[in-house]
Amino acid sequence: MKYLVIVFLLLHTFFGFAQSNDSLPKISFKTRSTYPLRPFYAPSALIVGGIVSEVNFKRSLNFELYKERNNDIPHFKTRADDYLQYSPILLAYGFDALGLPSKTDFINRSVILFKSELIMSAAVTGLKYTIRELRPDSSARTSVPSGHTAQAFAAAAFLSEEYGKRYKWVPYLSYTLASTVGALRIMNNKHYLSDVLIGAGIGLLSTKIPYWTHQYKWSKGKPNVQKL
Repeated sequence: MKYLVIVFLLLHTFFGFAQSNDSLPKISFKTRSTYPLRPFYAPSALIVGGIVSEVNFKRSLNFELYKERNNDIPHFKTRADDYLQYSPILLAYGFDALGLPSKTDFINRSVILFKSELIMSAAVTGLKYTIRELRPDSSARTSVPSGHTAQAFAAAAFLSEEYGKRYKWVPYLSYTLASTVGALRIMNNKHYLSDVLIGAGIGLLSTKIPYWTHQYKWSKGKPNVQKL
């Protein structure tokens, strides 16, 4: 099971990578706006890593994980990933119901979440039916990217954006849940590592973009808490 542990750690360490980028200086262009590119480093790295991991399949980590899974846990099956993928969203609104202060008011937060889900769903569906890669279990040609992982990381980024600055433990919780979903998709023999990495990158981007571009038209102004 060593390779499955690697998957979990690989996904989860991108949380630390994204967090550490906040200490880097902003990259500016000579235009009217300043574009903070730091939030896009981690998702870009995940997507590139997923593409690279597909190269030379029979010598890749993709193939090693596939072989190990089929040798060690050939009959493993769980539906926990079907539910865990949405858990960060439920936690975000649950924290709100408990009175924990979030970064964004309810209406704007919900609009941002809707945009995130729309971007993520369009990207995942478009790629699945364009690439048409066969799943490891040969059940369908919708392997890449992993929709469950994309959903989980989009939700994790949403929870982290809203509560991560005030409550330092929240990002660890949110990305642990998302990384678990990614690992379970491989353990369920539904995806290769590359599918999961690309899905995670798409999920992060799908939430980062709405937070970056949202105009906060339904409130008096932008939130005072700095973005992750």
